[in-house]
Amino acid sequence: MWQQLGTGFKMMLVLTVLTGLLYPGVVTGLCQVLFPARANGSLIVANGHAIGSELIGQNFKKPEYFQPRPSAAGNDGYDPMASSASNLGPTNQKLADRVKDSVASFRKNNPDYTGPIPADLVTASGSGLDPDISPASAEAQAARIAKARGVPVEQVRNLIAGHTQGRDLGFMGDPRVNVLEINLALDQAAPPHK
Repeated sequence: MWQQLGTGFKMMLVLTVLTGLLYPGVVTGLCQVLFPARANGSLIVANGHAIGSELIGQNFKKPEYFQPRPSAAGNDGYDPMASSASNLGPTNQKLADRVKDSVASFRKNNPDYTGPIPADLVTASGSGLDPDISPASAEAQAARIAKARGVPVEQVRNLIAGHTQGRDLGFMGDPRVNVLEINLALDQAAPPHK
């Protein structure tokens, strides 16, 4: 019996070193060498300071900025420590009420937009932290942003076109606009009024 326990203990030590130390160390080292930006969280740096990640959504409330999808992560949304969906089904009244409130808020904040509201502007993503919106969602906000910044709407539309990312590998996913990246570009191209 002691021989079997000794053998089992030795195997546990070997596997712990291999799978708990060596393998993670090798993978981390390779990622740091081959993909340093991705391995460190895909951080976006402005003026020498990390201001966010291209992978995690942030809330922008001011009218001169593109606003992201609603978030169900945490009590107030956009909490990366509480990343999750709301788990509300299509027949749930809470979901219907939340979507109605989002539609009303969008219409109030974007009175010049009369078209159909893109679904991603009134529904949360699966993680609650989606950093991207659809090009249609960006276009729906263009008039409000142009008015708030005092620039022609075509200038905002050109920024949208320049920051629209296509499908991955040409066929996976949908075209998208990263909200943090386009808001930084917007500040560069047309600084907000003080």
